[in-house]
Amino acid sequence: MRKIRVLIVDDSAVVRQTLEDILSSDPQIEIMGTAVDPYVAAERLKKEVPDVITLDIEMPRMDGLTFLRKIMKQRPIPVVICSSVAGEGTTTALKALEYGAVEIITKPKVGTKKFLEEAKIRLIDKVKAAAMAGTRPIRPTAPPVQVKPKLSADAVIPAGKPVALSRTEKVCLVGASTGGTEALRVFLEAQPENCPPIAIVQHMPEHFTAAFANRLNGICRINVKEAKDGDALMRGLALVAPGDKHMLLKRTGNKYYVEVKDGPLVSRHRPSVDVLFRSGARYGGANVVAAIMTGMGDDGAKGMKELKDAGAYTIAQDEASCVVFGMPQEAIKQGGVDKILSLEKIAPEIVRACG
Repeated sequence: MRKIRVLIVDDSAVVRQTLEDILSSDPQIEIMGTAVDPYVAAERLKKEVPDVITLDIEMPRMDGLTFLRKIMKQRPIPVVICSSVAGEGTTTALKALEYGAVEIITKPKVGTKKFLEEAKIRLIDKVKAAAMAGTRPIRPTAPPVQVKPKLSADAVIPAGKPVALSRTEKVCLVGASTGGTEALRVFLEAQPENCPPIAIVQHMPEHFTAAFANRLNGICRINVKEAKDGDALMRGLALVAPGDKHMLLKRTGNKYYVEVKDGPLVSRHRPSVDVLFRSGARYGGANVVAAIMTGMGDDGAKGMKELKDAGAYTIAQDEASCVVFGMPQEAIKQGGVDKILSLEKIAPEIVRACG
């Protein structure tokens, strides 16, 4: 019964002390240590590995983004960015998510100590969420606090037999997490203008998905947008689930659309890949081609098995091309994958499978 162990990396002594006071006030969190810059942090990591790292970006000797890339390549650890230069929609924030950060807190350039103290509950929640996104099991200490149970897709869309469906145009469902922003860029840039309809769940904080979708829309041949409730799925269009909302595949007649809705965390995430995939099994079945990409944890693994059982064609990204081979590995273990491919081969295979 161990606590969530956190390493704080920030060049400001005031911020380090404030973060330490706030996080250690929660009985489920223990501060493993603090570091004034990435070099000191690297030395700490040689001796012991935390469950979560909080990381500033602007630091001496090595910036936080460079350190983040090194961590994810050498030993993936859930990272919460806590920085004044990672505001929503900024290139820095998107790069942090691209390199593997699981949460972002934008602190102000002045009044940081007061801001962090006022954001105490939000900060603690983000560290706990990051810990749950990792691969190491975290259990709560004895009372007074308990971690909420890990909910399945049942919490949003009940399990049930697939709706009787006729053959229609194929639709593509994609799930990704840590490292997924870059994987999705590669995947979507390779899509032809008349690609099959695509619905994507990428684990990303609220307010960041619109900027992410807009960025992809500017560099891809296809249209990419943040999904809104009721948006139709059409050729040449990819819809990205908005942060902090679940997205489901729905069908009316021969036409597919998405439902965007609130709901509890599923597999510790909102949006959840399991929710999208289960809805695909229910309303798409054999008309679905699905891919699960790089990411920590197991979100999407159960849903992919349900998709395969419903007749969908399922693909997992291979270990060599993943930033973190977590979600694809779990989907493979559960028997939900028809084919394992490197990242650059997934897009052409999906286009081929969709005819």
